[in-house]
Amino acid sequence: MERRTTQTVAKKIVDFFRSSRRLPTYEEMLSLLEVRSKSVVHFWVEKLVREGTLKRDARGRLSLAPRLLGVPIAGDVRAGFPSPAEEELCDILSLDEYLISRPEASFILRVTGDSMIGEGIREGDLVIVERGRVPMNGDIVIAEVDGEWTMKFFRKRGEKVFLEAANSRYPTIEARQELRIGGVVTAVIRKYDRGSHGRGRR
Repeated sequence: MERRTTQTVAKKIVDFFRSSRRLPTYEEMLSLLEVRSKSVVHFWVEKLVREGTLKRDARGRLSLAPRLLGVPIAGDVRAGFPSPAEEELCDILSLDEYLISRPEASFILRVTGDSMIGEGIREGDLVIVERGRVPMNGDIVIAEVDGEWTMKFFRKRGEKVFLEAANSRYPTIEARQELRIGGVVTAVIRKYDRGSHGRGRR
């Protein structure tokens, strides 16, 4: 019975997070959990922290465990027909954990322009960028070139560094004065709107 109550409390907090994109305050938890005392809220918060449902960082800030925001993996799918095991749930995948290995060093940018279209990165896509990572030849980087920011392939030939687009309309860039690497692109996110569902079904 206690476990069921704990799950109910966790579900209410997760539902609030999904709709508000943040955790509720203690004041908001009073009505959310239908209790009258903040000491009761504190009891449930500490219980959820001990169970791993909530996480507390070094500064005392709370966050949800990534598994709570995960999505079921239903199996594999070919680019035609689903696997026969499509109804069998295999695991739970948190997109945060899957896409971001170093959240403390990562940030997201929205793409503008079409210079990386040949790599499948379109205008409006989101890219996840990791700071402090040493770029390798062929990595896609966010770089400041002579005072302007851009996203391009990182190419190094000898001691010289070039930035190369994935679109033949754009020339290869070599810094005249200064080149600063802001981060390496580690993932691309695209959200399909209803109007685009008719494309790419083959």
